[in-house]
Amino acid sequence: MEAKVIRLDEVDSTNRWLRENAADEAATTVCVADFQTAGRGCGTNSWESEQGKNLLFSLLIRPDGIETRRQFQISMATALAVSDAMGDFGIKNTRVKWPNDIYWNDQKLCGMLIENRLSGTAIRDSIIGIGLNVNQTEFRFPQAADHDPLTTANPVSMRQILGHDIDREEVLRSIVSHLKICACMADFTRMRYNALLYRRDGQQHRFRDGEGDFQAEVLEVDELGKLLLKKDDGQVVSYGFKEVAFSRSEERGRRSEE
Repeated sequence: MEAKVIRLDEVDSTNRWLRENAADEAATTVCVADFQTAGRGCGTNSWESEQGKNLLFSLLIRPDGIETRRQFQISMATALAVSDAMGDFGIKNTRVKWPNDIYWNDQKLCGMLIENRLSGTAIRDSIIGIGLNVNQTEFRFPQAADHDPLTTANPVSMRQILGHDIDREEVLRSIVSHLKICACMADFTRMRYNALLYRRDGQQHRFRDGEGDFQAEVLEVDELGKLLLKKDDGQVVSYGFKEVAFSRSEERGRRSEE
């Protein structure tokens, strides 16, 4: 994946910059910023990052022949690319917290925001925004705007895990390289994604949906990106994005054990 790289000292959002300034670029385009004044996660969530410490970038890509209904394939490929890149730097046992956050030991290492633009029944292009904690060691991570405990994360950085500073440029090159590989293997990508799915451990966990809290086991994510859960009564249910979250009691319980 040959990419044109644009570097900015500061921008409100690298996703927004690409959307407004690189829509007609023929090649894959990467916009990297030292600081984002309005970095966003999924939905209404914000992303806090110390200037010059982390890797904040967006990629504009043009997937080949991905149907609109299968757009989650891009999320899976991106999540795997980041996870594989972490392995290059010695960070093992990362997990993908559905839909595409990267966690390490119940702590959030990376967040993503993927915006797809459509042409008929296929994806015309995708803007993939990635915020990866690289060298930051102190965090002032704001409460999610919707107070959703699934997105109110306990952050961690590569520096904190490995004990030394990391070259952000090397991390960027590794992620882009792995994305090229993962994007070419649709069926294998979903198998690997499910193997890395956060809390897919055969155990019951507490979730919350529009009807309240319940116990369920994480089964898998289907080809359309829906999360499949098996409730304690044996019923298998599927959820789209923002339709379910780990309950507050589950999140508090996990953190109290650390």
